[in-house]
Amino acid sequence: MDGKIIKGISGFYYVYVAEQGIIYECRAKGIFRKDHVKPLVGDNARIEIIDEKLHKGNVTDILPRKNTLIRPAVANVDQAVLIFAVRYPDPSFGLIDRFLIRMERQSLPCIICFNKEDIASRELLDKLKAAYGTCGYQVLYLSANNGEGFDELKGILKGRTSTVAGPSGVGKSSVINRLCPQAEMETGELSRKIERGKNTTRHSEIFALGDDTYIIDTPGFTSLDVSDITKEELTSYYPEFSDYALSCRFRGCAHVNEPDCAVKKAVEDGLISRVRYDNYRQLYDELKSIKRYK
Repeated sequence: MDGKIIKGISGFYYVYVAEQGIIYECRAKGIFRKDHVKPLVGDNARIEIIDEKLHKGNVTDILPRKNTLIRPAVANVDQAVLIFAVRYPDPSFGLIDRFLIRMERQSLPCIICFNKEDIASRELLDKLKAAYGTCGYQVLYLSANNGEGFDELKGILKGRTSTVAGPSGVGKSSVINRLCPQAEMETGELSRKIERGKNTTRHSEIFALGDDTYIIDTPGFTSLDVSDITKEELTSYYPEFSDYALSCRFRGCAHVNEPDCAVKKAVEDGLISRVRYDNYRQLYDELKSIKRYK
């Protein structure tokens, strides 16, 4: 019998079998540990039933995966939806860029959503749009409070499996509750002192929004490691640089200290976001300082 793993907690995997409309609580057989394979939320799995009445079984096989993400650890995803707040907490542009790099490395399209649009000034919204709307990413403004932007978001999600990610406190659970009221998720109160939310999502879980439309909620994050890429690779993860880089004086220009750099000129002329470029420089220096051993 085949189904989809919709949740995994403490060694138990909850497998939804669509034909029966039943969720089975399963353990993974020992062969997975032997082969160093860990079932993931989003996996299409084969199970054997050990107790039909109690809906218990074992996962016996993982069917071929379309893709696998490391963080968040999910499988068979069509796109990523990144949620940040416009305020409370203020968005971390560096963290946004790190997430985008991780998705670019896995060739996964990414939509950037800024929640709490109803408490933002027009100046701030324009700043966010200028930073990310001009570099190839789709940017949406949402309000989980009044529903602003949700019709457009639902259109983007339709017919796809989307992983939803973001740091704590940005209203990610509230967004998912509005998309899928039956989720009945906790919405932790924001800590006023440090302007962070309590991380109420502690495991990844799939929710169905309609025919062939799924969202995967994932635990919040406060940092992302990108040290597995080199400083030479970094420029390829800033797609807005590519057209201007062709006019740089030096082939392989890092767009840092080189003279006659067309990318730096584009930043000065306002054609490339200063926020994005400053993030690039910071990441470049960080990667440059890493000692790599062959």
